Parts: sequence; structure tokens; C-alpha cells
Amino acid sequence: MKPLAGEHTPEDLGPIAQFSMNFALEFRAVRKKYGRRMALDGLDLQVPAGSVFGLVGSNGAGKTTAMAVAAGLLRISGGEVKVLGAGFFHPAEAAGRLALLPQDSRLPPHGRVAELLEYYASLQGLAPAARKKCVAQILAWTNLEDRADSRVRTLSHGMARRLAIAQAFLGEPELILLDEPLSGLDPRESARIRSMITEKRGTRTIVISSHILSDIELMCDHVAFVEKGRLVRQTTVERATGRSALIAYLLGAGSPPVERLKTELPECAIEWEQAGRVLKVRSSNRRLSVPQINETVCRALFESGVELVEIRCGSSLERAYFEATAEAVTPRPSPPGAGARP
Repeated sequence: MKPLAGEHTPEDLGPIAQFSMNFALEFRAVRKKYGRRMALDGLDLQVPAGSVFGLVGSNGAGKTTAMAVAAGLLRISGGEVKVLGAGFFHPAEAAGRLALLPQDSRLPPHGRVAELLEYYASLQGLAPAARKKCVAQILAWTNLEDRADSRVRTLSHGMARRLAIAQAFLGEPELILLDEPLSGLDPRESARIRSMITEKRGTRTIVISSHILSDIELMCDHVAFVEKGRLVRQTTVERATGRSALIAYLLGAGSPPVERLKTELPECAIEWEQAGRVLKVRSSNRRLSVPQINETVCRALFESGVELVEIRCGSSLERAYFEATAEAVTPRPSPPGAGARP
């Protein structure tokens, strides 16, 4: 197969893909048209198995449509889709292998928490005995054990969202699609759900669609930037933010031991910005980890009597997104004479 559009190499995909090139979800030049509007315009995606994958784009970029296509809810207008190594996903033929949490999904308000989860577990193909055990585990995982007999309408917004996410994880599906899972949550509840999701990293493949870049940066190890139904860039979060390449140390009083650090970190570029009192360390060696660099720098600063105020790794995912999509979202100027009356 040809390489995908945008920046995309085996190294971008991370260690899982480098060794196995095993993808849980693949889009090849996928098109989806609603009337005259093209929602997906030749979209390419490769989601490594076992990853937490972020699908990022502005409103109307095609994220929700891509989720629906992956779940087998929409037929495509062109291209190729592979889900879990097979072709187009059909719920009746592969029950229990994929789960979807739609954006702004609502649960029946009069239903009771445990009863609803048991019903959803049955839809995933779990036997009656297995359902009870699975629901008990999910309630413990989401910290909703004491609300098992409560009706959905009595839950807070955060609890209801946790319950919605819980149903997506019932039955150990291999591929889980979460469309805006943190929408409308307060900071405390967002942090709780982020922790729940990252706890499952490596045990299954999780695709998260969101326009909240800070959440994607905290949860995901891979990311794809999508605009106007097309892939702009796909890479790892680490490469997008440069976490492994740039570390900035904000310093207080004292003179940093620049020459010492150049000797102890010969594979790094050391830069001292006096005006902002920022010491920058850039590494081109992938085998030299951030903790190793931090240990060397912090020890040198401590022994030199220099106050360390803050450590920043790389730039933000937000900056990487804006830089990557700047051209894609900028309207092209009309050619001379366009729209002019004869």
C-alpha cells in the first residue's frame, strides 16, 4: 500500500507499529458525501493496535463522520475501510469486538444503572452469568458501585458521563470509539475520566475524537490532525510536541553551568537565554530519555547553587495543530476576475 497523506512514517506510529505494523483501524482515501457536501474527502488513517489515538479537528472537520463510518453506521461513497483486520464493520457479524460512544449520547432517564449496564452487556453478546461479573467490575472501575440501583435521572452530569463511558468498555471490546467523551465536564470530573481511559492503554485500542487539544495531549500517544475531511498530519504525540527533543528549564537566581552541561551532555545542544532566564536543552538522540537529561541538568544546577523554577518539555499540541493545519483552514484567494459580472 502507498504511504498515507501528510507526515507519516513507521517511526511516527511508535513502537507498536514499528515492530508489527498491526492496525486496528485503517482508512484509505475514504470519501463520504452528504448530498453536495463532502464530509470525508479522501481521508487516510492508520490506528496502531493497542494505542490511545486522538482524532483532532475543528467543528465540521469530519471527526464524527469518521467515527460513524468506523462503527459501520454509515456507508462510504468511496475508498477502503478496514476494521480489526477485516473489511467494513458489520455489528451483526462481529458483535462485542467494537464499541462506540456517540457525541452527546443520552441514556434512558428512568433506567437503573446496573440494569442498563446488564442490558448493554447482553447486546455485546455476554452470557447471563458473565454479565453480572462484568457489570460489577465496571461499576467498581467507574466508582459507581453505590449508585447501582439509582435511576439515571438522579445522577449528576459527571456520573452520567462515567456511566456512558462504562457501557463502551463492557465485554472487553478490542476497539473503542469515544466521540467527545469529556464534553461539558468540570475539571475534576474530566481528570477522573482521563485517568480511567489512560488506565486502559495497551489493553485495547481506543480512538478519541475531540477538539480539546489539552485533553488529547494528556490521554493519547498517537494523534491525527483532520481538516475538511482530509488527513493533514498523523504522528505520535511525543513527536508532535517535541517532548523528547526540547526541554526548557526556567531558572531563578544563579548562573547556570552551561559549559559543564555541554561536557556532560555532548549529544545535546545547550542554549542559555539570559533575558527570560531559560536554559534550553535540545536532544537529537532518541536513546537519551527525558528523565536522563533531567537528572543530569538538575544535579548540575543543584551543585552550582542555581534555583530551578519550572521544567517544560516540548511545545503544546495546540501549537503543533495550528502550525500543521494553518494552510488547510486558510481560504484560498479567488482567481482574478472570479465572481465579476460580464
